[in-house]
Amino acid sequence: MWADPASIEEGALQQLRNVATLPWIKGLAVMPDVHYGKGATVGSVIAMQGAVCPAAVGVDIGCGMSAVKTSLTANDLPGDLSRLRSKVEQVIPVGRGMHDSAVDPGRLHGFGTAGWEDFWGRFDGVAEAVKFRAERATKQMGTLGGGNHFVEICTDTTGSVWLMLHSGSRNIGKELAEHHIGIAQKLPHNQGLVDRDLAVFVADTPQMAAYRNDLFWAQEYAKYNRSIMMALLKDVIRKEFKKAKPAFEPEISAHHNYVAEERYDGMDLLVTRKGAIRAGSGEYGIIPGSMGTGSYIVKGLGNAKSYNSASHGAGRRMSRNAAKRRFSTKDLEEQTRGVECRKDSGVVDEIPGAYKPIEQVIDQQRDLVEVVAKLKQVVCVKG
Repeated sequence: MWADPASIEEGALQQLRNVATLPWIKGLAVMPDVHYGKGATVGSVIAMQGAVCPAAVGVDIGCGMSAVKTSLTANDLPGDLSRLRSKVEQVIPVGRGMHDSAVDPGRLHGFGTAGWEDFWGRFDGVAEAVKFRAERATKQMGTLGGGNHFVEICTDTTGSVWLMLHSGSRNIGKELAEHHIGIAQKLPHNQGLVDRDLAVFVADTPQMAAYRNDLFWAQEYAKYNRSIMMALLKDVIRKEFKKAKPAFEPEISAHHNYVAEERYDGMDLLVTRKGAIRAGSGEYGIIPGSMGTGSYIVKGLGNAKSYNSASHGAGRRMSRNAAKRRFSTKDLEEQTRGVECRKDSGVVDEIPGAYKPIEQVIDQQRDLVEVVAKLKQVVCVKG
């Protein structure tokens, strides 16, 4: 456990105890941003042999982060950033919004289309329950979604400008997750579990094969979704800073709700990271804070005790409803001073005060990652 036990709410502690009772489990690593979730906590890494728990992945399959360092500096940015935020919002639909027609990746500057046709071709092989969502899934590709998802323009401590975004597999991933969780809960081997939301699929069954097929497809959807949004965001930057001729470094991308096949102690395991990133030795990751505090680019240290993992962000310290009761739009304005972002009642639940201090979360995992860059957002587009 990399979290302070005293800081974890009793409900989350009980969820961790529940997970530890599963007969297929080989290990459980608890991240410093751990908090209550559905079935399994957010901020936990669960290693199982011959089984996988959909609730230990999360319903937003493949949710994660992408970041790109640019050649721009803080001196290139205008004093009034409202136009820049407006331009981003025009090209990347947020909330339940979607594109009027599917984005053509061939028209996106520098977007690699290899595997694109194969990816969509495999949609025919996913669960029948979501087939009728095909048109919506194509129009939602390249959209942000809601909740804690965001697009940001940031500066680091050296003055370099970064582009960063957080999103997942949109509604298609959520529907696939809920479909399979419903199937798992009805299986005979799951009837005696301490929590029905911890229902698992076991190896060498048609249900496991179907889930893994859809799971990996949704993880790809999420990655493509972030890549398309980043390409759209880069186009905005090119147009708005034409004179500066911005260049972009390679994209850093990291899932934090997903399953991976990994080997530890001579065992082939299915490792689920729910609110956690892979932090293998030398691997880059992104650990965001809240919409007013900034984020960190990190490099993994390859700590096997954590299953080569680290936290996915600051982690909530109160529920959305609790945040709405406790904070006002005035509080939001104060806590996001200096950031060009929404400051209305619709995003009060995302106020920085609802999250754990990101610096503390980073300090608690110094044996998991090293900090490469510290970013502070200047523009934040919320879903």
